[in-house]
Amino acid sequence: MSHSELRFDEIGYWSEVKLDIVKDYATAYSTILAAQQNPRLHHVYIDAFAGAGVHVSRTTGGFVAGSPLNALAVTPPFGEFYFIEIDHSKVEMLHELSRTRPEVHVYEGDCNKILLQTVFPRVRFEDYRRGLCILDPYGLHLDWEVPRAAGQMKSLDVFLNFPVMDMNRNVLWTNPSAVSASQRERMNRSWGDESWQKEIYDGSADLFGYETKGSNQDVADRYRERLLRVAGFDYVPSPIPMRNSKGAVIYYLFFASHKAVAADIVGHIFDKYRRRMPR
Repeated sequence: MSHSELRFDEIGYWSEVKLDIVKDYATAYSTILAAQQNPRLHHVYIDAFAGAGVHVSRTTGGFVAGSPLNALAVTPPFGEFYFIEIDHSKVEMLHELSRTRPEVHVYEGDCNKILLQTVFPRVRFEDYRRGLCILDPYGLHLDWEVPRAAGQMKSLDVFLNFPVMDMNRNVLWTNPSAVSASQRERMNRSWGDESWQKEIYDGSADLFGYETKGSNQDVADRYRERLLRVAGFDYVPSPIPMRNSKGAVIYYLFFASHKAVAADIVGHIFDKYRRRMPR
């Protein structure tokens, strides 16, 4: 496959910030895990929506290394890499980028199934394996069972894209009765059940009879509670909002872990990039 046959995803400033955040933590994570000696731990990198490995910057027009390429360049290196992508042309690009790296495993298909059935069973806590897992869907494409399973495993640190813009456009309307059954089902799968309807809407109505729902931050706060209370992560720092060129929040970038030191590191990284972001 030639590169001309593949249309690279264009990404904005905020997506480049996200890539830098993940890269910074991946470097710190691999450094800490590689130094662990008693017991020795085998640590892996998992990217569930890996893309082609390369993007095009809307800001400069140039190529930008994606999460897979950034991870492959981390030193000390991860022991293994698991890249999952549903788009065939992007899968071929991932194979091309990693053809000299036998520790890389590329999967084509639905990450929800592949993670639960194939990848997560290879990162069991009792096998002295640990992993950094990137869950970065474009919209409501991540089933709740994935972060719930990750939290129960105790062996994974997770970055998670919580797509509030997709939710607002398709599900979280002021007139919920007008939302289609298929969109409600998407939200149910992403949230884990139908409890979002009670947690996001407060049961009151405005002057026009429309239901009152929480702000984007309120919705993110409820999801953070689920990561802690239902998925069972011990540490979930306040997420960082990622915005479009008009300043509207597209999604919140969450981090979840069972280690206090991991949460502290990510807290410092989040603070650094919050200061860097335009207002």
